[in-house]
Amino acid sequence: MATRRLAAVVAALALLGCTGAANEALPPALDPTGLLQQLLPVDVIFLGEQHDVPDHQRIQRAVVEALARQQTLAVLALEMASQGQSTEKLGSDASEHAVRAALNWNNEGWPWAAYGPAVMAAVHAGVPVIGANLPPARVREAMTNSALDALLSAPALGAQQERVRVGHCNLLPESQIAPMTRVQIARDVAMAQTVAQAARPGKTVLLLAGGGHVDRSLGVPLHLPPGLNVKTVRLQAGPPSEDTESASSFDLTWATEPVPAKDYCADFSKQRSATAAAAKSKKEP
Repeated sequence: MATRRLAAVVAALALLGCTGAANEALPPALDPTGLLQQLLPVDVIFLGEQHDVPDHQRIQRAVVEALARQQTLAVLALEMASQGQSTEKLGSDASEHAVRAALNWNNEGWPWAAYGPAVMAAVHAGVPVIGANLPPARVREAMTNSALDALLSAPALGAQQERVRVGHCNLLPESQIAPMTRVQIARDVAMAQTVAQAARPGKTVLLLAGGGHVDRSLGVPLHLPPGLNVKTVRLQAGPPSEDTESASSFDLTWATEPVPAKDYCADFSKQRSATAAAAKSKKEP
């Protein structure tokens, strides 16, 4: 299994202490050398993270730096910024302030402290960083666009709807499941379009996104043009799943150290309650 092969490579690197000069402070288990040896040459690498796992953002920066050193990184594309936002007009000496402005960075949704190091590594290497996500202004349109449903097979659409349902802790009204799923599909389509347009012969486009977006069975890969050589990597905190169907959705799974369990549904429920209370108070005279 690809997961076991990658684990073996990482373990060997840890034993040998094989870290690149630019990654001297990076723990060997997070060094991307073995990963890239298995993936390159390739047109596109999808790196699917768990958004709140710091090791995953460290890996992202390390992959950016490694590809840049090899002069094979064409573009760094981000779920964390919208289509149309780009650093292409900035120089390699651009400040973080200038980069954040160019990408119209939403620090509340995507903490710059987490993603800034990977972004700035690309900028300093002279590599363009581009937004790939659906612009907020197009979200409402996507919700009512039933044509998006037809972009997935019936089983895949059902699976995506279930992910939306479970991802919102089964707290969404059923009437919102289809619209929210369409937004997810529209985001995948936007990222696919961005990646396809950025592809360059002999170079690699790197997309940083959530693990669900890089799933071959449901996400961005479904919407890419044929002939584009793509590899998907899932970053997973804790032991990799032995579920065969899940494993087939990614070319490689890179298991990192487990993180403390967090009750996301409790937080989500509190947010919904606070939003409802605020809305009610506005209506009251």
